[in-house]
Amino acid sequence: MTAIIDYGVGNLFSLESSLRAVGEEACVTSDPAVIRSADRIILPGVGAFGDAAAKLADTGLISVIRDCAERGVPLLGICLGMQLLLERGYEYGVHDGLGLIKGEIRPISEVIERGLKIPHIGWNSLSFPENKSPLFKYVNEGEHVYFVHSFSAQGTPSAIAHTDYGGRVVAAVGEGNILGCQFHPEKSGRVGLNILRAFCEMGGAK
Repeated sequence: MTAIIDYGVGNLFSLESSLRAVGEEACVTSDPAVIRSADRIILPGVGAFGDAAAKLADTGLISVIRDCAERGVPLLGICLGMQLLLERGYEYGVHDGLGLIKGEIRPISEVIERGLKIPHIGWNSLSFPENKSPLFKYVNEGEHVYFVHSFSAQGTPSAIAHTDYGGRVVAAVGEGNILGCQFHPEKSGRVGLNILRAFCEMGGAK
């Protein structure tokens, strides 16, 4: 079972529907016991980094997430949820993230050509390093996914996919069982479903 963490940020039910479309039992929850017993965890999110970090802290679930990650449970952050996995974010101030992935969340304007539209909205292709992550085992180089973001992961050694938007932008990060997608798999059609399918095939510790 995959637990989708509900902390008041994001469209959780389209993600739940996508997981069910690939045959995965999914549950939208803020119950620590349910999250701790899950085979996999997804941290979604849309909006501003600081607001989301504060809402997550208010739920008391940060220690639960960290404990599950330390036990080897596969954890997937999506969009803002991916950003929260990193050490800090610079959106309307400086805010601490979960620190599960090294790096920072900074304005995308720092890594793309001047004059390009921000936020970066739309379909862009993925490129992978030679040692492709198991998260993308059903995805081919150059296939497209859907992005909506104004900030991006920077200074991270853990990029597992990039996209080109007038510059090289981190599209996904990963360290062991901890993974994150800047794009929205649940809005990315067949390619997105294939990414979620691969994630759901990942086992975890209890």
